[in-house]
Amino acid sequence: MTIGVGGSTPEIELNKLTDMTADIVAITEREFNERISQAQTYMLEQNIDAMYLDAGTNLTYFTGLKWYKSERLVGAILPAKGELTFIAPHFEQGSLLDHMIIQGQFNGWHEHESPYALFAQTLIGMNIRSGNVAIDESAPFFVFDGFRKAAPHINYTNASDITALCRQIKSSAEIALMQRAKDMTIAVHKAAARILTPGISTVEVTEFINEAHKRVGASGSSFCIVLFGLATSFPHGVKEPQILKENDWVLIDTGCLVQGYNSDITRTYAYGEATPEQRNAWQVEKEAQINAFNEAKLNAPCGNVDDGARAVLEKHGYGPDYQLPGLPHRTGHGCGLDIHEWPYLVKGTETKLQTGMVFSNEPMLVIPDKFGIRLEDHFYMDEQGPVWFTTPSHSIDDPFGLEV
Repeated sequence: MTIGVGGSTPEIELNKLTDMTADIVAITEREFNERISQAQTYMLEQNIDAMYLDAGTNLTYFTGLKWYKSERLVGAILPAKGELTFIAPHFEQGSLLDHMIIQGQFNGWHEHESPYALFAQTLIGMNIRSGNVAIDESAPFFVFDGFRKAAPHINYTNASDITALCRQIKSSAEIALMQRAKDMTIAVHKAAARILTPGISTVEVTEFINEAHKRVGASGSSFCIVLFGLATSFPHGVKEPQILKENDWVLIDTGCLVQGYNSDITRTYAYGEATPEQRNAWQVEKEAQINAFNEAKLNAPCGNVDDGARAVLEKHGYGPDYQLPGLPHRTGHGCGLDIHEWPYLVKGTETKLQTGMVFSNEPMLVIPDKFGIRLEDHFYMDEQGPVWFTTPSHSIDDPFGLEV
């Protein structure tokens, strides 16, 4: 029997978990102001006169304001020189002011008025009558379409040339928040493994994981994928739930949020005894993950990490490239306020690995019509090179390293 898998109950495991968020430190107002200053530096370098931030993670990153996207325009305009101006419905002003961390002028529009005309007027108020305005890359098309019709004299560009440059380098405060989120999810992973028993469904395990994330201090799971048996060969799962059987293959991929920052960790193991084929493939997957990590060298291209994972798989007869059996997707992605964000660990990416970057490392090995293995941990780059947030799976017999 796999060490740390089975032998307990949901009630026992939930009662073991405690809040892990009591001592977390939120991003400070000073850091938000530093982010704005950095963005304005990039804007001046790129000849960008202003940048529009839409409701979502870009608005949160630069201002601390957490707001949802809807058909009603809520956002902020950041000029290359000067102060922020928020644009939102008048009736939301009280709520917005209550949620604001970085203050700015508030320009409101009533329901019968055009928010896009207000956008154009706000630019004129900033003395921007022509030139270049960067639009949040996550803004819906209807927002961009409204802007260009209301202010056709402006040249619009993609704000990711600014936002990605800022967000891809994490501060020590951001890394600390992600470290806590990942520590919480590892605790949940261990608890989830212990409740497995023949007859339990993927739905029941998913519900347990959501409750377990609440017990450690999150609002619940930010996402959860639980797969048994053949379903593990589909990277993001199948429609129908599965029931656990003796000696089934198990893949669990889940995460949570701490102050908006993501965890995202996957473990794969056997409930019972693994087959010789599963044992061999699991070890190859682990070798690929470790080699990818070792290729994460400062100032090397991000694509080298993906190359490192695929080199191991091809050495063992898998692939090449995206062919199956093998690795059907990129090796990893950036992670922060968005679970998938810049940069990406994918073939051909020339972006250089820099101190402060954070990545997933998950070179999944898929054996079609049989099973899949994804071992996913995250790492960040410091002054010496890559550093794991979480200890990778130890072995197929002791995935959580409980008897090391």
